[in-house]
Amino acid sequence: MEKYQKVKVVGRGAFGIVHLCLRKADQKLVILKQIPVEQMTKDERLAAQNECQVLKLLNHPNIIEYYENFLEDKALMIAMEYAPGGTLAEYIQKRNSLLDEETILHFFVQILLALHHVHNKLILHRDLKTQNILLDKYQMIVKIGDFGISKILSSKSKAYTVVGTPCYISPELCEGKPYNQKSDIWALGCVLYELASLKRAFEAANLPALVLKIMSGTFAPISDQYSPELRQLILSMLSLDPSKRPQLSEITAQPICIRALLNLYTDIGSVKMRRIEKPLSTVAPASHRRSGGRVNSARSRGGFLAHSSKSGIPLPLSTVYTWGSGIISPLRLPMLNTEVVQVSAGRTQKAGVTRSGRLIMWEAPPVGTVDASLPGSMEQTQPQFISRFLEGQSGVAIKHVSCGDLFTACLTGRLGLATQEAHNSPQQVNVPSAHEAQKVLCGIDCSMILTTRNHILACGSNRFNKLGLDNSSPAEDPHPSNQVEEVHIFTPVQSYPLNKGNIVHVDVGTAHSAAITETGECYTFGSNQHGQLGTNTRHNNRLPYLVSDLRGVKVTMVACGDAFTVAIGAEGEVYTWGKGARGRLGRKEEDTGIPKQVQLDENNPYFVTSVACCHGNTLLAVKPLGDESIPR
Repeated sequence: MEKYQKVKVVGRGAFGIVHLCLRKADQKLVILKQIPVEQMTKDERLAAQNECQVLKLLNHPNIIEYYENFLEDKALMIAMEYAPGGTLAEYIQKRNSLLDEETILHFFVQILLALHHVHNKLILHRDLKTQNILLDKYQMIVKIGDFGISKILSSKSKAYTVVGTPCYISPELCEGKPYNQKSDIWALGCVLYELASLKRAFEAANLPALVLKIMSGTFAPISDQYSPELRQLILSMLSLDPSKRPQLSEITAQPICIRALLNLYTDIGSVKMRRIEKPLSTVAPASHRRSGGRVNSARSRGGFLAHSSKSGIPLPLSTVYTWGSGIISPLRLPMLNTEVVQVSAGRTQKAGVTRSGRLIMWEAPPVGTVDASLPGSMEQTQPQFISRFLEGQSGVAIKHVSCGDLFTACLTGRLGLATQEAHNSPQQVNVPSAHEAQKVLCGIDCSMILTTRNHILACGSNRFNKLGLDNSSPAEDPHPSNQVEEVHIFTPVQSYPLNKGNIVHVDVGTAHSAAITETGECYTFGSNQHGQLGTNTRHNNRLPYLVSDLRGVKVTMVACGDAFTVAIGAEGEVYTWGKGARGRLGRKEEDTGIPKQVQLDENNPYFVTSVACCHGNTLLAVKPLGDESIPR
């Protein structure tokens, strides 16, 4: 114990005491599990130490890290990673309303990845439960812990010992039958059920009653607010017949899991982050506010805030913010010494174009490249990013970048866009001869072009009329014969008033789009399942909708994510509306169909140069201004 200083006891159980300790070598917090071995024989002690060798086999960002073990005062001491966010069970108990499906899947796929790693090592966990799943400080990253009763299997062996928490044990365990990884799948189904219902699947007053309940496979139905795919996944994992439970690889391949997996950072939980920038305030300084939540400015053009800087400190050329995917308030991205004039966000990419035509990228750093504030700790703050210029860009000035779903397109004076088939090089796209492209936009299953004459051309899927291709009047939904589901060539939009040739800005999201007219009006069209059209209702129709709550605000830019919208006013205001889970709206979780303002922490005058959204993420680029540099 000379390496550690005990801080407090954080848990007691049948296997011993859990201490929070300070590691003297680096003054960092770790967990020490103390397991008494006084009554054990020498062989039992060796067996207990051998169990630690199981932990050494596991190395995964979603599994509690093992440091060392040693004997001290007739007890086996196991040192491991400290997770300050508590257990998933405690997180669930504190909820007073059901979790949204995206949050459930965000937690679930991390557990799924961890268990896949365990099984690949031919190890059974045998005690998977919400009490053994731990959370980071911000309760966004999960890590499986407590492998005290795990067992290494040979390639064909099955375990027989009945172990595990009764509420999570499988039917085959209740019958005393041999079992393999499928018993962990049952426990995983119990965990997913608990996330979706906030209660255990199987509970009873005594053990015999509990066993009968498990053997019958009866549990309360899952709320129909969740998708049929999620409910079916739970049912399949809680199948009484182990052979009918899906393999982990089959679960991972399901579409609802793939979407959630792609939304995870590939190094989630493994990089010990430290902030470069100071934390951002969610409330603007008083000098930047006036009645109505709007900010005084010297000029209303393009979306900027103008105040004199009196600090004498040179202003940065520009600043880029991001939020969403768990980042609740706007986070500054690291900048190279350059001015970013346009940004775009994709599922896996964040990119910008500089004034000189260079492409800048923001990425999560590779594992191991960031100094750890606590080896093995989970006390990260918001994710850190690194910035870099696109390598190999020489002699080509990029005018506009658009990040799609796992791909990126750049406009350089010629427009390159893939056909329906896969291509490894840009293919020429035929644009109607009367139109000339000035901006290209990529959706997950569609594309748009804004022309130099303020018309919109679109191709791809027109689900919910998200491309405005329906031939509609102002009054009512178009007749089915005038509804367009998909086109394969760029076609002028037909829905009124998008077809009037007065559109100066447009963006396309996952299931909806938005457009800005020359007079600063904001129109939204497409799906309104999450209130992303700004109507404060969930009613769907196929007509473009004027966002009436932005009347009086001259909107200059707009960006669409998966279930939310961001709009920029002429005086630099940032408005968001739609689904607020995991920070999409740039503030604490708040679903709203009414546009509400987001506050940045800028203390200097700034001009909003670009905004972009993809799925649950937002990028916002601002350029600082002095009174002398207000655009004319």
